[in-house]
Amino acid sequence: MTTGTVTSLFSPYALGPNALTNRIVMAPMTRSRATAAHVPTDAMARYYALRAEAGLIITEGTAPAPEGLGYARIPGLFDDAHVAAWRVVTEAVHARGGKVFVQLMHCGRVAHPANMPAGARVLAPSALAAPGQMWTDQAMMQDHPVPEAMTDADIEAGIEAFVRSARLALEAGFDGVELHGANGYLIDQFLNPSSNQRDDAWGGGVAGRNRFAHEVATRVAGAIGAERVGIRLSPFGVFNGMAVHDELPAQFTALAAALGSLKLAYVHVVDHSAMGAPEVPASIKDAIRQAFGGPIILSGGYDAARAEADLAAGRGELVAFGRPFISNPDLVARLRDGLPLAAQDADTFYTPGDAGYLDYPTA
Repeated sequence: MTTGTVTSLFSPYALGPNALTNRIVMAPMTRSRATAAHVPTDAMARYYALRAEAGLIITEGTAPAPEGLGYARIPGLFDDAHVAAWRVVTEAVHARGGKVFVQLMHCGRVAHPANMPAGARVLAPSALAAPGQMWTDQAMMQDHPVPEAMTDADIEAGIEAFVRSARLALEAGFDGVELHGANGYLIDQFLNPSSNQRDDAWGGGVAGRNRFAHEVATRVAGAIGAERVGIRLSPFGVFNGMAVHDELPAQFTALAAALGSLKLAYVHVVDHSAMGAPEVPASIKDAIRQAFGGPIILSGGYDAARAEADLAAGRGELVAFGRPFISNPDLVARLRDGLPLAAQDADTFYTPGDAGYLDYPTA
């Protein structure tokens, strides 16, 4: 472990008002362990508490409204039952000295009515279905439906859902929120011309496509304080039908600058090249970092050596680890002590129950 002023994975960091004990972030990962009614469970509290040695935990994607629920058994944060259940989670993490942000994820067109409450609508910037299928507990794999193109009223309601959910997050004891603007979900659907083919003020070019992300961030920051709001972005991401396009460098540089003017807590940059997506060029990462001007969370296939190297090179302030946290609840200790990591069982990533969730041992 390095000491003094040298930056390392194990040096503390002040993320706005949150004093992090190290620079290791537990990345948001969908685990589908909430109830069928999308309420967090006591098992989820144990799961996160076991990983509270991370400097910062970012929870699994959590829907800010019924229309944001896309997958089976993902949690919500839009009513009193959700607040009460999430408070059990935040108290368990805080009892072990951790900090935790909730990731607010509106799935948009990446959804199926079978996974949503009665009356909830599948919405997106344009009436274009996401490619592929998704799991439903009732009928197994089903095609993504064609979503309804959002009206101005729908867009306003969607923005307000993020704002209200962020306020509820603080009621539930979260230290902040992360806006999910990556991986082909609603905010990213507005950013990408493969899913946003509007010709109004919410599309048609770089400024229009960036508008929804910027408006959500602006209003959430105004509601709970910019220092408690981060955003996750995935330039060059192709998950859920997103596409690389010619205006991408200009678009993400402009978006980063706009977000930087808000003084958000961080930008969480996702590079999924380790999972087969196109690599995010260093030039894009550097442009985002320079334009944003604030803390950067690096993410994507990191091990300890690469994380230390990128921190030392000044490429970011924090480093997120995803799947290693699934099978190594004591990941921070293992990284610090150079211990081997346990492998994950991919068959239990999204299955109900404690298997593959609470049964991974510590070293």
